Amino acid sequence: MSVVQQTAVVRELAPLLFVDDIQLCAAFYMDKLGFEMVGKWEPQGKLAWCKLRRDGAVIMLQQACEEDGPAGERGRGIGFYFNCDDVDAMYGEVVARGLPVNPPKAAFYGEKQLSLRDPGGYSLCFQSPVARAS
Repeated sequence: MSVVQQTAVVRELAPLLFVDDIQLCAAFYMDKLGFEMVGKWEPQGKLAWCKLRRDGAVIMLQQACEEDGPAGERGRGIGFYFNCDDVDAMYGEVVARGLPVNPPKAAFYGEKQLSLRDPGGYSLCFQSPVARAS
């Protein structure tokens, strides 16, 4: 008798970022980076958790509390890389939204990258492949 084993389908990765000011961070992702809030939890009418989406990318934010440790330790050694079709277009969007960032730069491994930090101190990088000469 054979046993049929089913496999799970993993649909997305949704990292949870603990932040000191969830209102500020949520506004940054929505107003500066073009994310949309698709879920939230507001105990006593105050935002404590939210899920933000832009195209196929998802980030969750949670208001940090004392048990989450010092802010300086959160996100240490972690970078979030968003693969996009056109990093130059992303750069144009964020600059038009008033975000002061340096232009994208080509990395040695073939990705053109726009690097920045969110208000919570997390490292973000939007990237697309470097156009190759024909």
